[in-house]
Amino acid sequence: MATVEQATIAELRAGSEIEGVFACTRKDRLTARSGTPYLALELRDRSGAIQARAFRDADFLAGQFDRGDLVAVTGRVERFRDELQIELISIKRAEAADPASFLPTAYRDLDELDGFLEHLAREVYDADLRALLGAFLGDASFRSDLRRAPCTRSGHHAYLGGLLEHTVAVATLALETCALHPRLNSDVLITAALLHDVGKLREFELGAEIAFSEAGTLVGHVVLGQQMILGRAAGLDAFPEEKLNALLHCVLAHHGADSLPGRRFRTPEALALARLNAVDAAVKGALEHGLD
Repeated sequence: MATVEQATIAELRAGSEIEGVFACTRKDRLTARSGTPYLALELRDRSGAIQARAFRDADFLAGQFDRGDLVAVTGRVERFRDELQIELISIKRAEAADPASFLPTAYRDLDELDGFLEHLAREVYDADLRALLGAFLGDASFRSDLRRAPCTRSGHHAYLGGLLEHTVAVATLALETCALHPRLNSDVLITAALLHDVGKLREFELGAEIAFSEAGTLVGHVVLGQQMILGRAAGLDAFPEEKLNALLHCVLAHHGADSLPGRRFRTPEALALARLNAVDAAVKGALEHGLD
C-alpha cells in the first residue's frame, strides 16, 4: 500500500502519495485533445522542481491559487515519459507558509557575515557618518531584514542572505582600496559601500519566487535607498548637509554616472564605489553562472 510521503522533491518516488507545501512557479490552463481543460504546473522547493497536472476540476482548482503562491498540495507521484510528475487531487494557496523554506539561501554563515558587517562599520570614524550607520545597524528589524534579503532576482547573489553577502564584499573591497589609496575619504566610501543597496530591502517581495514589489517596479532600489538614508539622517541632530550630499552622490552613482547631474562622477569616492560594486557583481555572477 502506498504511503503518504513527506519528502522534498528530490526524494519523490513514483507510486507514492504526497501531501505538502511547495512553491508554484508556473501555472498554465491548457486544453486536452478531448477538449477538456487541465492545469499544467511547475512546483518547486529548495531541492528542485517537478511538473504537476490537474485533470479534474481544473477551473475550480485554478481559482484557488495564483502563480507565485506557496501552495498546499495533495496528489500522487507518477512517471510520465520517463519523468516524474504529480497528478493533483487538490491544490490551494498555503496559509502562513514561510518563503524562506522554499527559496535558495546563502552558503556562507550569516552570523559570520553579521560580524564582518559590524567590523566594517567600526572602520568609520567620522562621528556623523558613524551615527547614521548606527541608526541603521542598531535597528533590529533592519538587521533581520538584511539577513533575509536577496540582492537580485536572478543575477548575482539571487538568494536569501545575498544582500548581506554582497554588502560585506563591497565594503571589504572599499576598506582595502582606502588602504591602497589613502587620499580617498574612507569614512564616506565605507559608509556608502555599507548603505549603497539598502533600497533592495524594499525592492523585492518574497513568495514562491523573488519578485519585484510595487515600489521596486515603479521606483527602484537606488531611489528607495536614497529615501531610506534621508529618513534616517532626518532622525539625527543636524546631520551636516555636505556629508549627506557626499554620501548620496556615491549611492546614486553606484551603477554608474548616468544617474548623476551631467552624467559625471564628481568625487573619487563615487567612482571607486561604482567600480567596486561592479567588480563584486561580475565576479560573483561568473562564479554562479559562468562567463558566457
